[in-house]
Amino acid sequence: MSAREDILSNVRRSLGVSGIDAPRRASVEARLAAHECGIAPQRGQGDAAARLKMFVEQAQAVATSIGHVASVDEAPVLIAEFLRAHNLPARLRMGDDARLRDLPWGAASLEISHGASAGDDLNSVSFAEAGVAETGTLALVSGAHNPTTLNFLPDNHIVILRASDIEAHYESVWARLRERYGAGLMPRTVNLVTGPSRSADIEQKLLLGAHGPRRLHVVIVGD
Repeated sequence: MSAREDILSNVRRSLGVSGIDAPRRASVEARLAAHECGIAPQRGQGDAAARLKMFVEQAQAVATSIGHVASVDEAPVLIAEFLRAHNLPARLRMGDDARLRDLPWGAASLEISHGASAGDDLNSVSFAEAGVAETGTLALVSGAHNPTTLNFLPDNHIVILRASDIEAHYESVWARLRERYGAGLMPRTVNLVTGPSRSADIEQKLLLGAHGPRRLHVVIVGD
C-alpha cells in the first residue's frame, strides 16, 4: 500500500465510510457536475464599461502598461510603437493562434517567428482567453496556439485582450472556460498572470523580471 492509500484508509476508517460508498460517491459527482459558484465579490462587477475601467486601474497598479485599439487589426502598429518606445528589436514570437496569425504584421514591419520559446526571445505576443476586472489579471490557456513558454521566458510579454472578454471575477472566467471547452476538454494549463514578474525576497527591494517577463503590455481591443 502506498503512503497515499495508507493516509486515505485512515481517514475513511475514522469517518466510518468506505471508498465505494455509493451514496457518498453520487453526492460528490453531483456536486462536481453542478459547478456551483462560490460567493462572488462585489468588486469588479458592473456593466462592460465598469469592468473595463476596473481592469485597467488594477492592471496599471501592478506595473502593467495598457494600450487601446478600436479594431484588432490595429494591434500590430500599436505593438510596434511599444517596441520602439522601449528600444526593443522589431521581432515577436507567437504561437499558432489564428487570431494572431491573420493580423497584418507586415504593415507594422515586424519580424514574426512561430512556436514555443526556447528562452532566447526578447519579445512575445499572446492572445488572452479573458481578463479579470477585480485584480487586473489575464487568463491565458496553454496549447500550440498560445504556448505557455511565451508567457514566462521572454523579457517582454505583450498580450491582446478583447474588452468584451473582461469578466468581473475569477468564477466567471472558469464558467467561460467550461462553456468554451466542455466537460473533460479543459486546456492542460490555465495561467493567471497579474503584472510582470516581481520579487522582493532580497532586502525587501522590488525587482521586476525576477522569474519571468520584466514588462507586461496589454493591448485592449474595443471599448
